[in-house]
Amino acid sequence: MAVQVNPTRMELTRLKRRLVTAVRGHKLLKDKRDEMVRQFMLHVRRNYDLRLEVEKAIARVEMRCSIAKAQMGSFYVSESLLYPARAAVYEIGEKNVMSVDVPTIRYTGSNAGTEIPYAFAFTSYELDAAVVELSDLLPQLIELAEVEKTCSLLAEEIEKTRRRVNALEYVMIPEMQESIRYITMKLEENDRASLVRLMKAKEMMAAAAEKAEKEKMTSAGNLC
Repeated sequence: MAVQVNPTRMELTRLKRRLVTAVRGHKLLKDKRDEMVRQFMLHVRRNYDLRLEVEKAIARVEMRCSIAKAQMGSFYVSESLLYPARAAVYEIGEKNVMSVDVPTIRYTGSNAGTEIPYAFAFTSYELDAAVVELSDLLPQLIELAEVEKTCSLLAEEIEKTRRRVNALEYVMIPEMQESIRYITMKLEENDRASLVRLMKAKEMMAAAAEKAEKEKMTSAGNLC
């Protein structure tokens, strides 16, 4: 890779300082990435467990609804469930996970006074149990949504951090190291060239002094 830098001692000092900062930043980013991966795996496991629980509960609700339809008929099941929707009450906030703001959703209940808002006279136990179980499942569904969103945000931040780590490790730090080697080599070449020129100048001065001395001695001999 061609190095385009000014080979001066000032530039060498500046690059060495930048390299120290880049190496420190690389280590911090790697530590951050590793911790985010650990947090991500914890949330993934929690997401897996919650999803299994939710899927099992939904399967039980579906089975109860099927039994209720067989006992009551699909029309009466649908008619029994034609009641106004209830508003769920929950609190939304944020928490910081390794510099990533993730949502927090806490279910606090419903504005309805009872879990089953219809009369029991013409409904089966299976339908009533399905409605109650589905209502009890709402907090888990909300937590599942929260955990899945957290996993998504952490995955995005891990990818961004991974790209930064790779950019430092494979591009920026090697380029700075190559520039430092190049400048060091150029400065050493300049020092050697300066030393050679100095030695030649001394040799020339010594030769000139010796020649002048010989000429002086020759002139003195001729006078005698």
